[in-house]
Amino acid sequence: MDSKNVDALLTQFYSLVDYNKASFKIALLAIAFNPTAWNIVARNEYRNKTITRIFGGNARYGCYFLALMIFSFGILRDNLYHYALLEQPQKAILPKEYATIVPAALFTIGQLFVITSTWSLGITGTFLGDYFGILMDHRVEGFPFNVLRDPMYVGSTMCFAATALWYERPAGLVVTLYVYIVYLIALRFEGPFTDMIYSKRAEQAKAKAL
Repeated sequence: MDSKNVDALLTQFYSLVDYNKASFKIALLAIAFNPTAWNIVARNEYRNKTITRIFGGNARYGCYFLALMIFSFGILRDNLYHYALLEQPQKAILPKEYATIVPAALFTIGQLFVITSTWSLGITGTFLGDYFGILMDHRVEGFPFNVLRDPMYVGSTMCFAATALWYERPAGLVVTLYVYIVYLIALRFEGPFTDMIYSKRAEQAKAKAL
């Protein structure tokens, strides 16, 4: 590929993604902030019980408070993403006959994964209750966990893509890829730490049985 073709591709990319918009940058920051902040807060809670102490030693109330914060900041992130999309260049992405049905189906399936994940795990299981010492009795293996390992993150990513397709904003697909990468990084920290928590419980239960 010669330099002229590269320049042409870059010109086309910049015509579809206005990365200089403040709203675009703020949306990217909000997307990265959520999993990063909650991982830091949760690990601190596991080690120092900061939120639990604030609620008089009641871990469940502390977890409910964190759940409310995570949910609220999630809504804020989604609104920032929506606002950022509306300020981006618009261009048809799908053929006209699929422009409505595909994003609608994608969003519906994504929400299905998110909602059923929350239903299966419960509030404490969904919102980092294990870091508060509120552990589940057994691994959830029903839907959607029998279909996907991390259905909540997959469902959320699908909703980002669906929104980009619905509003015909190619920039939204770039953001969706960014979301996917952020979630992959978050899982590299969350997964092993959660496994460690449950391994410790198993070791303690084994020691008590001896």
